[in-house]
Amino acid sequence: MGMSNHSGSRRSYLSVGDLSKRQFADLLQRTRVLKKHILGKSAGNVLGKKVVGLLFEKPSTRTRVSFEVAALRLGAEPIYMQSNQLQSTRGEPIQDTARILGSYLDCIVGRVYSHDTLIQLSKHSHVSVINALSNLEHPTQIVSDLLTVIETKGELDGLTLTYIGDGNNVCNSLLLGTAMTGMNMNVACPEGYAPDTVILAKAQDLAKDTGVKIAIMRSPTEAVKGADVLYTDVWVSMGEDSQEGQKLKAFQGYQINSTLLKVAKRDAVVMHCLPAHRGLEITDDILEGKQSIAWQQGANKLYSAASVLEYCLK
Repeated sequence: MGMSNHSGSRRSYLSVGDLSKRQFADLLQRTRVLKKHILGKSAGNVLGKKVVGLLFEKPSTRTRVSFEVAALRLGAEPIYMQSNQLQSTRGEPIQDTARILGSYLDCIVGRVYSHDTLIQLSKHSHVSVINALSNLEHPTQIVSDLLTVIETKGELDGLTLTYIGDGNNVCNSLLLGTAMTGMNMNVACPEGYAPDTVILAKAQDLAKDTGVKIAIMRSPTEAVKGADVLYTDVWVSMGEDSQEGQKLKAFQGYQINSTLLKVAKRDAVVMHCLPAHRGLEITDDILEGKQSIAWQQGANKLYSAASVLEYCLK
């Protein structure tokens, strides 16, 4: 799992697991502080004119705009690079692109299909690299998620988060993030759609340390009993369109709806990393309902982008 940071002072964030528990707690705390500063228009020039390249192979609404705005709010300059406009789509090896971008930029924020692309970017660019989503993890998302839970519930320690659906990149990063911060996590997923085994093992190691329980199960009803937070994501991720039919069949019964929500704690909140497919993984009335904190969660992506940029560049 790409541990990076070759050149001493340089920090990257490719996986939630790149940070120690202490560093992760500090990052969450810093996200709260930067939110206050940015909302109060007092963030100033924290990153003084550093140049941040956004290398995106996949479309994006929240992640792209939040990183661009966060860079600008902190006094850095973002440059957006769509991969289909770069030579890499004409066969230039990623290490060649990385070397050159590294000589121009202070930081590369990568949203990529393959996690290995980020590892190569980090290895050959010699600048900080931030994972803005790969097939393996979505580590900046988890910072905004956990900030949102703190804002809603007051703390993380001892809460139970239940993730329902595909054991994907978001689920993988949540396993690490919850284990680090003392939250129990249940994952309800159909057979064949469990989270990554290497990440799960790492999360279980962290959980031993923090005394939390991680459970992977089939039944959504079982998984949401006693849950403080319900979380879901789309069933079919970008680049998986060929699997759509098969996935929609496998995920029948894994929808967050009013029936399922009634099984959770009465004050449970519902999260979704968006974009949402209403009527598939979540019903419209729940996403728009009073227990949904998905919009606050989406808004908080700006502040997680800011704190991760600051962590890597300052």
